[in-house]
Formats: sequence, structure tokens, C-alpha cells
Amino acid sequence: MNQEEIIRQSILEDVGDGDHSSLACIDKSCQGQMKLLVKQDGILAGVEVAKQVLAIVDPAITMEQFMHDGDAIRKGDIVFIIHGPVQSMLTAERTVLNFMQRMSGIATSSNYYANLVEGTKTTILDTRKTTPNMRIFEKYAVKVGGASNHRFGLFDMVMLKDNHIDFAGGIEKAIDKTHEYLKSKGLNLKIEVETRSLDDVKRVLAHGGVDRIMLDNFSVEQCREAVAVIDGKCETEASGGITDETLRQYAETGVDFISVGALTHHISSLDLSLKFCKNE
Repeated sequence: MNQEEIIRQSILEDVGDGDHSSLACIDKSCQGQMKLLVKQDGILAGVEVAKQVLAIVDPAITMEQFMHDGDAIRKGDIVFIIHGPVQSMLTAERTVLNFMQRMSGIATSSNYYANLVEGTKTTILDTRKTTPNMRIFEKYAVKVGGASNHRFGLFDMVMLKDNHIDFAGGIEKAIDKTHEYLKSKGLNLKIEVETRSLDDVKRVLAHGGVDRIMLDNFSVEQCREAVAVIDGKCETEASGGITDETLRQYAETGVDFISVGALTHHISSLDLSLKFCKNE
């Protein structure tokens, strides 16, 4: 599904055969306005998605926008005010907040991790640990927060992980079979291979044919040694067992990338609220 289809499905999931709460007590002709109120400091993401939600629910809803995706927000800020049919605004409320709260939480988390490695050569990457059908929004929020996207899915990069290597019969066989497959399909995809020890790293370097080596669950010292051995022959990525307390130490080993599943997998949604406000 594309972005619009996902948004439409999200609205349908919530509304079903009607927003009976609003239909029951709000006159169809009633007009009003609501404000998006920030209740927690962080990084804003999802305003453009909110616009799509509102337009799908009711094109008569208009938005007066004060802040934008990527802005640092503080408790008490007003991101936007929407005007229009009250029934429609109330129907859209939860879907708007579901997207914006989660996306802003991810942007805030991404900003936090990106700031931890500021001044080093390391780029923070997300992973495929995303909410089903929400990946396009969550990966966008990662970029808004200042981190970067790894591959979007299984289709746009080859990553030979431990299971691929074990089932294929070893690192060398996995790499060779991958090259044969890509050639047969006419595909030009980058190849990353996961290594579990310095010996694995040396085997990959001796064999060649990869663009990036992942250092999986390496200690800081092992990572530093591996980066020295690789010596720029291909890109390096550290992953696994890295916390915010040790992130800077890993970055200072000279590794090109650190992938952090927590950017999208272990986040808290940012506290935002869409509230009635008086017409002035």
C-alpha cells in the first residue's frame, strides 16, 4: 500500500460505520476550531500526514500552521489550529494524533541518538524493526529527527545475516551465490554481510565482493580492531548490544554506521493533544 492507502485504512479502522459519539451530540452544521497542543518537549513529525488525514476526512477542514516537521517543540507550544465542521474534526482527531504522537516520538529518539555521535564520522541508522504498515511514516520520522535510513525493506539491499550464512554453507558461499543471483536477475544492489568475529571479518576481506561489513555484537575494542583491519576497503557498520551509554565509544572507533533498532522499536510516543479552542 502507498501512503494515502495506509492513511485511508487507518481512518476506516477507527470510524467503521460512523463516529456515533460525534454524530449523536454535535449538530452537522456546527463549526469550530481545535488546537494541536504540545504537552512534552521533543522533535515534531507528522504535520504533513495530519494534513492528509484531515483532507481525506473532510476537505472543508482548514489548517493554520505555526510549526513544521523537524522543529524542536516545547510543552505549551501550539503546532497548528484547525477550523471547520466539528463533527469532521472530532472524527479525524484520534487518527491525526496516532500518527503524530508516534512519529514525533521516533523523531525525538532519533535526534537524541544522532546528537550522541555528533562530531564523529558515524551515521546513525534505523532498522526494519518497524510497526507493520507504518514503515514509510516511521522511517520518514527517523530522517526528520536527524538520523538516516538503512534499507527500506528486503528488496532494496542484500544483507547476508547469520541465518543466511549458516543455511548457505558459509560466508564465501553466501557471497558467491548472491553475486550469481543478482547477475541472473539483472539487479544492482549493495551487499552487506554480517560478521560475528574478527576471523569472519578477515574471511570476508580475503574473499571480497561486498560493500559493507556488519560487526555484530562486537565489543568496543573488537570494533576498533576490526575497523583497523578493514582499513577503508569497504563500509563498516556496528550493531547489536549497543546502548546510549556506549554509543559514543563505538562511534569513536571510526565505524561508518551504527544501526539502532531502538529508533523505531523501543520508543515512547510524544504527548500531544488536539483540543477545543474558542473562536477569537
